[in-house]
Amino acid sequence: MNHSRRTFLKNTAVSTACACAIPALITRSALAAPGKVGANDRIVVGFVGTGSRARQLMEHIPQERAQIVAVSDFWRQKMIDCINEKKNTGLIKEGENWKMYDSDVELYEKEKLDCAFVITQDHCRTLAAARAILSELDVYAEKALTAYIAEGRRLVNIVRKSKQIFQVGSQQRSMRLNEYGCRLVREGSLGKIKVVQACNYPMSVPIPTEYEEQPIPEGLNWDAWLGPTQYRKFNHMLLGWMGWRDYSGGEMTNWGAHGVDQIQWALGADETGPVALAPMPGGDGKVAAKYADGTEVRFELEYGKAPMGGAIFRCEKGNLEINRNNLKANPASLIADAPEPDPPEGPTWIARPHIENFFDCMASRERPNADVEIGHRSVSACHLVNITRILNRPLLWDPTKERFVNDDEANAFVDLPRRKGYELPSA
Repeated sequence: MNHSRRTFLKNTAVSTACACAIPALITRSALAAPGKVGANDRIVVGFVGTGSRARQLMEHIPQERAQIVAVSDFWRQKMIDCINEKKNTGLIKEGENWKMYDSDVELYEKEKLDCAFVITQDHCRTLAAARAILSELDVYAEKALTAYIAEGRRLVNIVRKSKQIFQVGSQQRSMRLNEYGCRLVREGSLGKIKVVQACNYPMSVPIPTEYEEQPIPEGLNWDAWLGPTQYRKFNHMLLGWMGWRDYSGGEMTNWGAHGVDQIQWALGADETGPVALAPMPGGDGKVAAKYADGTEVRFELEYGKAPMGGAIFRCEKGNLEINRNNLKANPASLIADAPEPDPPEGPTWIARPHIENFFDCMASRERPNADVEIGHRSVSACHLVNITRILNRPLLWDPTKERFVNDDEANAFVDLPRRKGYELPSA
């Protein structure tokens, strides 16, 4: 790591508590070439975040290819609970252990990792991922990739300059049925698209002002948990971060990141986005988004009943519903040649093929199925829908400049202020 990168990491480290004194499990895999993991090397993995999603993914790391050696979290008790859970499941074998670090910076500096899995809250994810990239690590980051649009573009620029591999956790990109269905639409096999109907995913809400200060739980670095957002006194209700606008776009950027990702894939819009958005009649947060070729995507279907992981494409030759690892068509003959679904690994989700693709690309240095630009563009479209809801009026968007057209009020939502100590680096 060069001097400037190490300086950045040290300057942005807020928590510098020492790591627990636990012997290292294994040394870093011998690289086949500088900056490249060999196809037969065992990949050394660190996890940033130890919440429920991180714990799911830990169980689907292919053990024959990789080994987790350490974790970091803002809350030490969560790390302890995670490690105890993985001992009980057998993921951590008898006589083994994982090191614990109180910040991602410590993890990157003190462990000889090949890659980092960044599974934090939405508002902390981009900075943790950027730090990993600057530490010359490949990164697998969960979605939603960003909390606002401009930080996504900065992250893409950092990744492109570094040449590191970056996979976003949009795992439907590695499912056979989803690839087949999106390709049918994209290649015109169903004829011209009449309209795309998507779920009306709920958005997050402002934090109420009446929350009173409560004691910070032992072992929680509250300042680091807040990260780049406005400092607030601790209240346990804030830990439900996905519901609050400061920290997340709500289900619009959670499940919506999956659904919009499939829409953009099917439309061939991986490196662009809609050009116009407007509230739909009737309210209830429904929004219509139009792409440059005239295709209209309506976020109008009832949440919980609509295809959460995709959309309904109404085309000249019939209708195709794309969902997670599932396709429905009318007439059914439209998907007569569809492949078999991927075997399930757990309730409603499949992650291992996506992780395998990430590890394959670590060796080949090819871009993975859900590259950082794809993840950025997908969640940017979600952010655009939320901004349209907040302003409640039509908006014009320039997907090349990534700015609203002649609209200062709307552009104020594109790039949000960051608290001192949590700034993003320049590319």
